[in-house]
Amino acid sequence: MMRKEWVILGCFILSMGCSQPVEVDENTYSGAVDIQFQGVSQSQSIQPGVTYLNGWNEPFTVSRFQFYISSIRFEQPDSNRSEPVIGETYFLVDALGGNSQTIATRTNSRSYQAISFLLGVDSIRNVSGAQTGALDPGNGMFWTWNSGYIMAKLEGNSTVSNQVNGKMEYHIGGFSGAQNTLKRITLILPTSVVVTGGKKPVIRIQADVNAWFQAPHNLTIRTQPVCTTPGSLAKQFADNYADMFTVREVINP
Repeated sequence: MMRKEWVILGCFILSMGCSQPVEVDENTYSGAVDIQFQGVSQSQSIQPGVTYLNGWNEPFTVSRFQFYISSIRFEQPDSNRSEPVIGETYFLVDALGGNSQTIATRTNSRSYQAISFLLGVDSIRNVSGAQTGALDPGNGMFWTWNSGYIMAKLEGNSTVSNQVNGKMEYHIGGFSGAQNTLKRITLILPTSVVVTGGKKPVIRIQADVNAWFQAPHNLTIRTQPVCTTPGSLAKQFADNYADMFTVREVINP
């Protein structure tokens, strides 16, 4: 790993993903990788208006399921090598609707056995005010009353909710101190992804909404139908949904 890459890596460790512009020779970063995210409920594709059951046998429907993915890195665990993506580094994933949402990335051409990313928006961008692109406030993922981004959002309805019309609403955020909900996710791939110029492999990842409600914290819709502010409850939901990702398959063309 080059010296400048060590500096970038150290910056990440100190700030939970500083996501400063990565200084790389773009000529060597010629490999393209598509990462596809799909929202599921126990492997069943999530569709609007369809009723699902969580681990507590509570029925619910989903009207919105979104989360931020940033600071993506491709990993070689055996050699401790870690390569960043270049270009755009912040992505808002809409995991509702049954169709996979594709994130197009570029990185160094080689084989990787794992992928990692920050689930949420790093602290630097949270204190930089409203921005553009995936971080545009118009996307509905920015708190105007409390400068900062919603890391993940889940909305819907449930017959066990005590809210008006059975509302179920989770807006999870908080980026500093005891309220920090940022999660660094590392996923081991079932087979190595081979990144090389002229080809575009695909990594398919499922995000299971049921993970929001259990392990390590037991959270039910009946007792916690709403969470829309930073705090201890938001941290518990973040602890849970950090385990919602599963790599479904790797497709090497």
